[in-house]
Amino acid sequence: MQGHFITFEGGEGAGKSSQILRLKSRLEAKGIPVVVTREPGGSPGAEKIRDILLSGAARDLGPRGEAMLFAAARADHVDQTIRPALAKGSWVLCDRFADSTRVYQGEAGVDDNYLQLLETAAVAGFWPELTILMDVPPEIGLKRVNDRAKVSGNGGPDRFETDGLPIHQRRRNLFLDLARGEPDRFVVIDGTRDIEHVTSDIWQAVLEQFGTALDAATGPAAADEAFKHGA
Repeated sequence: MQGHFITFEGGEGAGKSSQILRLKSRLEAKGIPVVVTREPGGSPGAEKIRDILLSGAARDLGPRGEAMLFAAARADHVDQTIRPALAKGSWVLCDRFADSTRVYQGEAGVDDNYLQLLETAAVAGFWPELTILMDVPPEIGLKRVNDRAKVSGNGGPDRFETDGLPIHQRRRNLFLDLARGEPDRFVVIDGTRDIEHVTSDIWQAVLEQFGTALDAATGPAAADEAFKHGA
């Protein structure tokens, strides 16, 4: 079975993590092996860099320095997690990938050509076939982040969540610009809808992109029935 690579992008509090787990469950119910991962992080070396980035310890390096750390983490992530999983036929669902660097470090003023050079070296040709952009107004997303922190008791916002609302809005606009520029890869999902509708919208996008692969895994009849019922 051929592996497939799907990424989830969006601003803070967009609901990526919960929807990734829902998609994982649906795919596994059809007998498809799934690897869930994240950025920054996703491999032992990259997780160490994640701690540095999200704690704010790398802030003094400036946006270009942070971009280099993201690229280093991504290179390790691709080599240690993504490439092996795809080679084994697993579907890889990744919470953030290179598009987040293009947005977050791009908004911070890093030159696009510089980011593209880092991106080319880091991804080593492994690029997502489908990117789900969870679009949520930043004021809603940040409220979710704060509410989640209160419930979990795991501390306050991270390095990027603490940025001001205008910065979050610019990031949202940049994500939408990327989606408009690559409509064959991106699908924009309204993350303000209730969770079941969002799950259904994502599943429809997966079926449209990977219908043939799902047919191979579950049989045409099962895939057609799933499409009719949004399963």
